[in-house]
Amino acid sequence: MPVATDARLRNITRMPSWIRQNLGADARYGATSRSVHGNGLHTVCQEARCPNRGECWSRGTATLMLLGDTCTRACGFCAVKTGRPAQPDPAEPLRVASAVAAMGLSYVVLTSVNRDDLADGGAAVFADTVRLLRHHHPCLGLELLTPDFRNCQDAALAALGRVLEMLPEGARRDLVWGHNVETVPRLYREVRRGARYRRSLDLLSAAARLPGVEAKSALMLGLGETRGEVLAVLRELRAHGVSRLSLGQYLRPSARHLPVRRYVAPGEFAAYERAAREMGFGWVKAGPLVRSSYFAEEAQRGDEREKEPC
Repeated sequence: MPVATDARLRNITRMPSWIRQNLGADARYGATSRSVHGNGLHTVCQEARCPNRGECWSRGTATLMLLGDTCTRACGFCAVKTGRPAQPDPAEPLRVASAVAAMGLSYVVLTSVNRDDLADGGAAVFADTVRLLRHHHPCLGLELLTPDFRNCQDAALAALGRVLEMLPEGARRDLVWGHNVETVPRLYREVRRGARYRRSLDLLSAAARLPGVEAKSALMLGLGETRGEVLAVLRELRAHGVSRLSLGQYLRPSARHLPVRRYVAPGEFAAYERAAREMGFGWVKAGPLVRSSYFAEEAQRGDEREKEPC
């Protein structure tokens, strides 16, 4: 990829007027923060420096990050720290369930760091957390945003599939399984070190085939991709059974991370959204500050209107 000139880089570092970060001062922001920290939990909102933390926490929603705050990979876009993680805490699933109850949430997104040091990639912790949440909160809307489970996809899918089968009848409600492809295949070596585009597609395809599960993915734009490459990825996602999609602007977390190659205008995001819906995606969020979990609960609220009460 050609290196931008100094003048071009100076222009790119100036955020356009449509990039706005809501710091949030609502009373629920503090309540959400106390529930998260009081239970010793991590959130991707903080660890990945999400620009929407103020807005989401003020709505009383958060994306809870399992398996610690240290990732075994070093992706060029991500602010989560890299290193040797501690062993999983067996009490973490219970602490998550306690925090969800304290926050009074109706929709939860569970994600995690990559744990390539674990034989199952951390799938057992996801499974235990899902079991506890759905057992104690059958009506809870639940979305998993998982890593690719490198070298253990089959085991991870089996572990989570068994949990869903063992749940009480009232808790067997639709679940969203998300995994973000993040960017186009050409940029993977630079953007997603340790990941493989085809591996991610395989995971999404397998998740989409699980009973009662909808598959979801997301891309960041502005890393040097072309429109044609983005549309090609969207078509492949649909072909692999993905029905929910998020598209957002890549924002550089620090000078150590990959530079922003271009700020994508709101009108371009709107055009991508129209194209995605024409391809058959049933739920699409596209915009400069959209992240994979941004307003994820909207999909559940819409679905619930068509379901019997829990």
